[in-house]
Amino acid sequence: MRILQLPVLRDNYVYLLHDPDTATAAVVDPAVAEPVLEKLAELQADLVAIFNTHHHHDHVGGNQPLLARYPYAAVYASGVDRGRIPGQTVELAAGQMVQFNRHTAQVLFVPGHTRGHIAYYFPESGDLFCGDTLFAGGCGRLFEGTPQQMLGSLDQLRQLPEPTRVWCAHEYTLNNLKFALTVDGDNPDLQARYRAVETLRQVGSPTVPSTIGEERRTNPFLRWDQPALQAAAGSQEPDRVLARIRSMKDHF
Repeated sequence: MRILQLPVLRDNYVYLLHDPDTATAAVVDPAVAEPVLEKLAELQADLVAIFNTHHHHDHVGGNQPLLARYPYAAVYASGVDRGRIPGQTVELAAGQMVQFNRHTAQVLFVPGHTRGHIAYYFPESGDLFCGDTLFAGGCGRLFEGTPQQMLGSLDQLRQLPEPTRVWCAHEYTLNNLKFALTVDGDNPDLQARYRAVETLRQVGSPTVPSTIGEERRTNPFLRWDQPALQAAAGSQEPDRVLARIRSMKDHF
């Protein structure tokens, strides 16, 4: 399974999963359709599946135009989001498995950013498509969920194997790390990561994917049990640490 990263809009990433052996493809969170259609034509591949993580328009805006060209493609999303996903044909819940040809993904229920957010984890290849729950160096805003829900969601992701590649849906890394330095500034891994990301962005290179291991070492939203973050939040209660750090980031 090849993973093709398509930058769209201002800072979104759409992911095309390509199986060259069968000349088929699946797409994760198609914000817009045109770049996906162009890449499918270039690859001479048929679209067989759309995997949506949540209902926001910059993740589902391309669904209907893609279905107009590939009407038999299955559209996967959370059952909680029923009625909010254009063209949805499959309702998913935590623990279910989904197939893209020979490739199997586990469905993780990760609410917080939205009430129905899910992620797709391919354990065999070690790839995680996490939408807006976990970002490189950050996490999503709490639009529909609670700090307790987001804590549980991030803890699920934190426990995945460290080499797991984190394919998040936005190029927010540099700004996320700028904020992280304000609450975890003595962290040498974070300092080094910031310098590396700054260099990448100066030449327009993507900073995604990261890895779970890198996030555990440098992402303040996975480090609620570390003294520096607890001190910044003024609490040792995990949900309160997360809520306070998220509020600080909202106003950064």
